[in-house]
Amino acid sequence: MLRMLPNLLSAGRIIAAPVLLFLAATGRETAFVWVLVPALLSDIADGLIARLFHLQSRLGALLDSVADTLLLFASIYGIAVFHPDVLRNHAMVGAVVIGAWLLENLAALVRYGRLSSFHTYLSKIAGYLLGIFVGVLFVFGFHTWLLYAAACASVIGNCEELLLLALLPRWRSDVRGAFWVLRERGAGTAS
Repeated sequence: MLRMLPNLLSAGRIIAAPVLLFLAATGRETAFVWVLVPALLSDIADGLIARLFHLQSRLGALLDSVADTLLLFASIYGIAVFHPDVLRNHAMVGAVVIGAWLLENLAALVRYGRLSSFHTYLSKIAGYLLGIFVGVLFVFGFHTWLLYAAACASVIGNCEELLLLALLPRWRSDVRGAFWVLRERGAGTAS
């Protein structure tokens, strides 16, 4: 059972996304939060369990990326419905974050025919900060500094992933970051 747990958690987030969309569309903010917060926490749990117990897989990387994407858009829709002032007052920040994410994902599709699913340290930090921002927004209220911290980490993480797309001729998951890839390349040429 433990072997399947990370993928089950990702699958749960995939299932949660349409539920969140429905709850937001019907104006049920309390229920939305009760589904959203565990979904955000499961994003941390699935990766942690997979790494601690060496359960990473290609399928798991794909499921995690799909689940993250669906949860991101369900969260944005929930923010639009329940906190439209946040989107309205910070539209440029949102556009830059989504634009950087879209650019990286489109580039990955062109380069590899699939989502990158690199899961770099920077992208994990960005994902956690975005999740914390969304969770805090719905539970405690809006904090400008948290939005900007999450947005900066997200854009920097997407820039690193664009660099990785240029550096890695073949797809692979769970790349720690550009520093390590460059170090690998340097070690390969020094031999």
